[in-house]
Amino acid sequence: MWFFLTAGGGGQMNLDLVKIVGVSAAGKSTLVAGLRELGYNARPVAQEHSQVPDMWQRIRPPNWLIFLDADLTAQGERRPDVSWDEPWRRTELERLAHARLHADLVIDTSFLSAENVLKQSVDFLRVSRVQAASGPLTELPRTGSVWHQD
Repeated sequence: MWFFLTAGGGGQMNLDLVKIVGVSAAGKSTLVAGLRELGYNARPVAQEHSQVPDMWQRIRPPNWLIFLDADLTAQGERRPDVSWDEPWRRTELERLAHARLHADLVIDTSFLSAENVLKQSVDFLRVSRVQAASGPLTELPRTGSVWHQD
């Protein structure tokens, strides 16, 4: 699907839509912010909260889908304000099964820094010849909490 975005330079470009989906606290918002800063048309999908298996493709289907996973320990470290448990994790994974199956790239972020997740994603997008704008795209509101791992 193609649509127009105003890039940092003021010109209009056709940019592929890259959606980011995954379990809670896997780094979706952080990755989206990093990709948009680099000019990629990335958007998060909070599908882990939905019981619609194909929600990721219902509104503006993406050209590319990146799935982020994180284990229970990483979720707890990144979001200590939430009580994480294995039954909830299984529920999220069930809700995300369709997206994971159709993802173009799956990254387990459990032991990775946000910078490494961004690098792996950008490397994949470059190899896949996904175009970026010449400057940053408008920042989107964040969901969840901001994750920074040193």
